[in-house]
Amino acid sequence: MPIVTIQQGPRQVEQKRELVERITAAFVETLECQAESVLVWIQEYPAENWGKAGKLTADQ
Repeated sequence: MPIVTIQQGPRQVEQKRELVERITAAFVETLECQAESVLVWIQEYPAENWGKAGKLTADQ
């Protein structure tokens, strides 16, 4: 069973829906597995909970 974890900032539900559909399709096509076996986890982090280049993303 493929498990995909995506860590990102908040996105609209429509974007997440499309992302999950496309990732699942890629696994089905590439690994020739059933769509029902592909799990996609989306972990969202607000800008104040992560940083880049030594600064909080919320401060950039």
